[in-house]
Amino acid sequence: SSMYESSYHYLLMSNHLSLQKKIMAVLKPLGLSTGQPKVLDHLRYHNGASQKDIAHACHIEPASLTSILNRMEKQHIIERKNLNGNRRSFHIAKIYERGYGMELSESIEKAFLSLEQEVFSGISNAEKEQFLKIFEKLYKNTTKEE
Repeated sequence: SSMYESSYHYLLMSNHLSLQKKIMAVLKPLGLSTGQPKVLDHLRYHNGASQKDIAHACHIEPASLTSILNRMEKQHIIERKNLNGNRRSFHIAKIYERGYGMELSESIEKAFLSLEQEVFSGISNAEKEQFLKIFEKLYKNTTKEE
C-alpha cells in the first residue's frame, strides 16, 4: 500500500466512512436520520440539556440542530420546555410518557456497543486502551487554538 493509504488522514477518513455506513444500516430500521442518534445519546446522560450544550457536545451546527430537534419533537422522541420563558434557551428533555425516546436510545446504545466490539475484534484490551489514549491526544492536537 502507498504512503498515502497508510497516512493518518486517509485512514481516519476511511474508518469514518465505513463506520458511518454500518451505523446507517443499523439506524434506518429505527427510523432515525443523521444527527438524531448522537443527540439522543447525549440526552440520555444529560437530560434537559440546552440547545447550545447539545450543539457543542455533538459537534452539530446550531442551525442543523434546530431542524434535527424539530423532527425529533414531531416524532415524539423528545419534548422541549422553555427555560424561564426564554424562547432561545430551550430546555430539552426526552419524552418519557410513552417511553419511546428511552427505548430508542437503548436500541442505539446496544447497536453502538456491538459495532464497537466488531471494530476492536482481534485487538487486546491493552492495545485498545493505548489506541484510544493516542486517538484522544490526536484530537486535542487538532483542536488546540493557535
